[in-house]
Amino acid sequence: MTHPPLTPRRTLLVVLLLLSGLILAVLTSLSLGSVPVSMGSVAGALSGSNSVTAAEKAIILDIRLPRILLAIIVGSGLSIAGLVFQALLRNPLAEPYILGISSGGTVGAILAMTLSAGAGLFTVPLASFAGSAAVMGLVYTVAHRRGKLDTYTLLLAGVMIGAFFNALVLLVVAVINQEIRNAFLWLMGNLTGANPASVAIAGVPVVIASLALYSQAKGFNLIATGEETAMQLGINVGTLKKGSYLLASFITGMVVSVSGVVGFVGLIIPHICRMVFGPDHRLLFPASFLAGAIFLVLADLISRIALAPTEIPVGAVTAAIGAPLFVYLLRKA
Repeated sequence: MTHPPLTPRRTLLVVLLLLSGLILAVLTSLSLGSVPVSMGSVAGALSGSNSVTAAEKAIILDIRLPRILLAIIVGSGLSIAGLVFQALLRNPLAEPYILGISSGGTVGAILAMTLSAGAGLFTVPLASFAGSAAVMGLVYTVAHRRGKLDTYTLLLAGVMIGAFFNALVLLVVAVINQEIRNAFLWLMGNLTGANPASVAIAGVPVVIASLALYSQAKGFNLIATGEETAMQLGINVGTLKKGSYLLASFITGMVVSVSGVVGFVGLIIPHICRMVFGPDHRLLFPASFLAGAIFLVLADLISRIALAPTEIPVGAVTAAIGAPLFVYLLRKA
């Protein structure tokens, strides 16, 4: 499938279109739930109008808005991380969940939650990042042979090491019988713990890391043509790959620390954006960022209303969509 050449006008048009879609998804998610609220009340609460009841304000501003903002951060962060891994490995199957990085972040986070009573605000995010970085380093080491990175070995190593860390999480939960319900919710992925602190803790690092990766979009484009070609054109491929792996792992760790394991977002969104908008990373980065946010806001809305008032873990919703697509891509790879 051919795509039109990338121009500033086309980039702006795509960004504005996706931004409009995100705004629509946010407003819809603010309105719908186990207790429906009218769009007029949503607008009134957001504008500070006195015509909205205290109960409606609490539902919109204190419960739904932080959760939606967290969904935006998680969805965009996972999508950017998936885009980076797919670009560097030149493999559409690569993403944080498949590569085991989410599992490493989960181990770190759950160990911090169960072993550090009264821990500081940043203890869980730091532990989650440490776990993600450790798994990424381990997978990278296993796949790095004879001075080269074997992308298929890296993919398989990620799946196997991720399975091991998932088993380790279950062992920790079984042995240390504390916060067991929270631990299982963590494994399934959920946004119920959203609050201004979690939004800030994850949001600022994810946005900064995403911007840093976006600044290397031209480098990713050159790597897509082949590492030797990129080196001949002046790209320090080794430095770019190591730095990008670290930043993508950092994003994953931050996201896992506030949402648990939400799988397949980093697989679905970059792949769809690549099919729709073309392979140029100068457009793929903002498109994936916004599309990932839209996808998880809507997935969280489904998780809240499908069996209302009972909630489905948002990770189960993304897995229900992502798992069949993963099988399709695996057959096409």
